[in-house]
Amino acid sequence: MSSEEGAERAGPGRPVPEDHVATRIKLEREVRGWSTVKLAEEMAAVGHPINQSAIWRIESGKPRRRVNLDEALGFCKVFDLTMQDLTGPPDELATPRIRQLAREYVQMTLEYRHMRAAIDRNQMDLSEIQRELDAYGDKGPEYRGQVDELLRLEERALQRSIHPSRAHLRNQGRPPTGD
Repeated sequence: MSSEEGAERAGPGRPVPEDHVATRIKLEREVRGWSTVKLAEEMAAVGHPINQSAIWRIESGKPRRRVNLDEALGFCKVFDLTMQDLTGPPDELATPRIRQLAREYVQMTLEYRHMRAAIDRNQMDLSEIQRELDAYGDKGPEYRGQVDELLRLEERALQRSIHPSRAHLRNQGRPPTGD
């Protein structure tokens, strides 16, 4: 193939999805705040090495450099995209800022669900502990007094251990004053 034919294949006569790929790569890289060097490092880390200048030529070259299948698979891994997303029109997915917000929203929602599940487990554990303490306290007033006193002592000890203004007193071996 002559260099003229190569330019034609990479230039105006190229398939539209190839332009989408180039635009999407640049968009995804910029949304993450990555340089072309950082993207090259990420590609190498997932087993699809490509150098920084090749990435620049894909994004901005005149004509743009074509992306081979191995590189496309690497970009999909690095950006967590499907091949359809990589080759589809990039402007269909809003602005980079909106996409970043959507990503953060999904991530924070997942974190919230994990925290909520931990809180629910904690609440179930607390309820079980409360039932056992109540059962012990129900044996009589002296038992209830023991439970109440133990709870007060444990709470005080915990407060002392986490209260920053008392750390210097603990380190000196003196009991805190004012309690």
